[in-house]
Formats: sequence, C-alpha cells, structure tokens
Amino acid sequence: MTESKAKLSVDGKDIELQVRGGTVGPDVIDIASLYKETGTFTYDPGFTSTASCESKITYIDGEAGVLLHRGYPIDQLAEHGDFLEACYLLLYGELPNKAQKADFDYRVTRHTMIHEQMSRFFTGFRRDAHPMAIMCGVVGALSAFYHDSTDITDPHQRMVASLRMIAKMPTIAAMAYKYHIGQPFVYPKNDLDYASNFLHMCFAVPCEEYVVNPVLARAMDRIFILHADHEQNASTSTVRLAGSSGANPFACIAAGIACLWGPAHGGANEAALNMLSEIGSVDNIPEYIDRAKDHDDPFRLMGFGHRVYKNYDPRAKIMQKTTHEVLAELGIKDDPLLDVAIELERIALTDEYFIEKKLYPNIDFYSGITLKALGFPTTMFTVLFALARTVGWIAQWKEMIEDPHQRIGRPRQLYTGETSRDYIPISSRS
Repeated sequence: MTESKAKLSVDGKDIELQVRGGTVGPDVIDIASLYKETGTFTYDPGFTSTASCESKITYIDGEAGVLLHRGYPIDQLAEHGDFLEACYLLLYGELPNKAQKADFDYRVTRHTMIHEQMSRFFTGFRRDAHPMAIMCGVVGALSAFYHDSTDITDPHQRMVASLRMIAKMPTIAAMAYKYHIGQPFVYPKNDLDYASNFLHMCFAVPCEEYVVNPVLARAMDRIFILHADHEQNASTSTVRLAGSSGANPFACIAAGIACLWGPAHGGANEAALNMLSEIGSVDNIPEYIDRAKDHDDPFRLMGFGHRVYKNYDPRAKIMQKTTHEVLAELGIKDDPLLDVAIELERIALTDEYFIEKKLYPNIDFYSGITLKALGFPTTMFTVLFALARTVGWIAQWKEMIEDPHQRIGRPRQLYTGETSRDYIPISSRS
C-alpha cells in the first residue's frame, strides 16, 4: 500500500491530507481530519466518491469488467466451485482444503432447520403477503429465538450467528414461498447439497416424491455464487451502518434485506422480466428497440448495461451459459417471454448501437429468465437475491466488527433549512 499527501486550500488555509493506496484500485484521500482542520465537510450525495471503510473482501473494476472475491475472479469461482466454498472464502479469506470444506458443509447443513416455534410465526402474515415482507420480519425475529449468538464481542458467537444465517436463509426463503402459494412447509434434508436442498424445500410436496434435477441445482448454485457479494452497495452499506451501532447480526441482516427490497437495487431482475412482458412478442421488438434508442422516449431496456460495469458484466458471462443450459434441459418451447428474451439478447450482442453504448445484457437480464424457467414467480426474485447475498453481508459485518478502527456511522449534512427563529403562540400567527 502506498501513501502520499494531497494539499487542500480552504479560505486561504492550506492543509495536507494523507493519500492512501490499496493493493489495487484508485487511491483515496483521507479526510478524517478535514473538519478539525478547516471546519468544513465534504458533500457527496450517495457517497459515490467516498470510501466508507477499508475492506479485503471484494474488488470491482467496472471499467475493465472485473469482480474478485478475496482475489479470485468470479467466473473461476462459479465455474469450478460451489456456493458453500464461496461462502467459506468470503468469511475466512482463503479457499478451504478438503477437510475444511467437509467440516464447513457439515456445520452449515446441521443448522438448516429453524426453531419450530418460528413456523407459527409465518401465520401472522396475511396469506397474500409479499415474500420480502415476510423475510424482513422473520429474519429480524431470529434474534428472539437464538439468544446464544447475539453477543457481537464474542468471536465464537459471531461464528455461530454467521453459520446460522447462511444455513437458515434457504429454509426461511422456501417457507416464505410456500406460505405465499398456500402449500405446506417442507423441512430441509441433510443428504442434499445446499442448492438441491433449497429447490426441494420450494418445489416438493408431502404427497409425492420430488427428485431434484442436478442441472437445475447447479444453475441455482451458480446464481447464489454470482450474487454472493458486490462490494459496498446500498444493502451492504446498510448492514455495515446498522452493525456500527452494535446491533445484533440478525437485525443487521434484516436491515440489509429491507434495503435490497428497493426496485433500484434488488428488484432489477424482476424489472427486466416485467419489461419482457410489456414487449409481449418477438414481433414487437423492433418498436421497443427504436424507443430505447430515442432519447425523448422514457422507455428503457431493463437488464442491459450496469451502473458499475462500463464493460461486460463478468457475472453475466457465466449466467448466460447457465441460462441456456437450463432452457435446454427443460426443453421449454412456445414461451413468448423467453422467445423475446433470446431475440433481445441476440440484438444486444450484434447491434452497433448497443455495442457502442456497451449496453450488454447484465446478470439481472439472465437471472430473471433463469428463475422464471426454474418455476419461481417474480415476487420471489429479490428473496433469492437476499438468500445469496446473506453471506456477503455477514462477511462484511464480521470484517467491520473486527476492525479496530470501526466506529458508529454518522454521515454529516449540508443544511439548507431555516436559521434560528423564535416560537410564536398560535393566537398570534396569521
């Protein structure tokens, strides 16, 4: 890591600020002493030019289309590993050896059941409750059932809480889905892997045997890996901010889920599928392509381009392959929505306008198609995102708690309201 100095002049006063460099990526100017030295703050709406923390977990280079977890490219992790291996990597910093992997898998698998009293907690929601509303409530309630893993100062309790959330999130998500569609809950099975177990809990019914298709399970596992962490995004920052107050880990993850629910964050794949529904058929695509190219038309193609990635989304390459594997395995034909998606994909990869603007299909485009093909309604898309992102939130929360420089988050503001004025009795007000 490199260090140098930056000079800043405020009202004629010159100060020096430390410039810090990471192992890779842009340098940052440390402004921690700015207010003390000058009496001024920085103004950065959305914190898009501000590093809120130091982290060793995930690195993104949007210009080059790079996403690394602990230094490992996302495509290698998704292609050669499984989700629990990625979980271990995010939590502990290194890939596990065989013994470590077997032990980690065993511990996660043995934590998948939830407290039986929690199953009755679901009946407090309306039958048509959105699954994300259920997730927010149930995950937040975990702290009421697992008192032995809420002491954030105890490394053992932090580890137990981390394993519990990674293990129980698929069970809670599957229960939210089953409650949403009016089917009985299906308990987890210890002889199934993580993704297969989740699909079994979602699509099995007590009255008949359900065998998980390994191609679909592998696709589900890849979706989990590709969504596991994405640096300091809105929901991750929410988890860190909540955690900075000393809140228990279950409450912090519930806060992250609430943030993820926003359509500008976790709802992008649902928006992409809604767009496909709006287009309706392949015959209508030229009209919508023309509209997308028209700057005066408010219509936008959802699932193309990315706020962070100015090049091709590295996750989309793996997701594209996975999507086509799922469609081929299921032999889906005569589905207008998927026909529209495949034709849009072809156009986006060959049309000069899309290539010039770098409006490549992103992960949300492909994951929406895949999840629909797997049988999930759009209301479950963000739930699955939350399930996968839980490990990233936990890793980021754990890193923050163990950071000796961590302090409670307290953003400042640029106040533009009224200055001091005296109270006027209501009888004297005009």
